[in-house]
Amino acid sequence: DVQLQASGGGLVQSGGSLRLSCEASGFAFIESTIGWFRQAPGKEREWVSIISRVRSGTYHADSVKGRFTISRDNAKKTVYLQMNSLKPEDTAVYYCARRLGGPSFRRELYDNWGQGTQVTVSS
Repeated sequence: DVQLQASGGGLVQSGGSLRLSCEASGFAFIESTIGWFRQAPGKEREWVSIISRVRSGTYHADSVKGRFTISRDNAKKTVYLQMNSLKPEDTAVYYCARRLGGPSFRRELYDNWGQGTQVTVSS
């Protein structure tokens, strides 16, 4: 079974940091693009950061550029999202997702999703 296990969320003060992890199993991890998305209450799920299968190219939404860094460890089948300088508007449930193709910002193109981890940033 394809599984994506997101963890690392929590409550942090504005300006703080968190590192999210997405542990994968049940599929060819090295051939997969992995993305982090988030969904705040009352809002649509939006893409945050993506790391591609080829040469681990990375992409970050403008709202997090310069503050968030995505990386992957293929040996551990894990993708990380380092989040620094967190702001209250970063509060959301964060999901990791996987697709076999190249990088995409469109959530409907991702085949499998993890269960999400809550990030809450207090002001």
